[in-house]
Amino acid sequence: MTESDSGTDERRAVVLDYLAHGLSDDGRPQYQKSPAGYAMDVDDFTLYQVAFDEDERLTIGTRVVVEPESEREVVSDCREVEYDDLSSGAQSELEYVVDDLVEEEEDRFVDFYNEAQPITLRLHQLNLLPGIGKKLRNGILEERKRKPFESFDELEERVSGLHDPAEVLVERILEELREEDLKYKTFVGRREQER
Repeated sequence: MTESDSGTDERRAVVLDYLAHGLSDDGRPQYQKSPAGYAMDVDDFTLYQVAFDEDERLTIGTRVVVEPESEREVVSDCREVEYDDLSSGAQSELEYVVDDLVEEEEDRFVDFYNEAQPITLRLHQLNLLPGIGKKLRNGILEERKRKPFESFDELEERVSGLHDPAEVLVERILEELREEDLKYKTFVGRREQER
């Protein structure tokens, strides 16, 4: 399956950890366990515990379809989990997978800087990003009025004081994944918020 085959309701995820011998907390005998693991949704960063088909051997970073069930090719079962439910292997891979995703889909994430809006009268979505205070926020807003940003490099060049805008987004996404009780989430669970 290629990404261009994706329908609008199709949910794709990136494998964070592949456990060929199943989950450690599965009490069944080894011969009854199916390969399992953890994955992260590429659109809204939802975390999943997944069971894989017996015949598949996957690697970290492989993209799989998790929804709809009829489109699954290698995933036999899937359920949403929280960050603390992930295996230690999945937790350690998370930063690398998020970093790769932000880099691969640069246009999508640069658009965040172009389209971010106020949340309240005193709080802007840009202020949720680590290291972005009033001065940097205003610099980004002024520059995007002149012309939308087209790349992370351009953002860094045009906004004085903004260093590594991609890494700033990665840090925020990881914070939203790890901190269940954050009041405002901009990236994680976005699809659920839009419903």
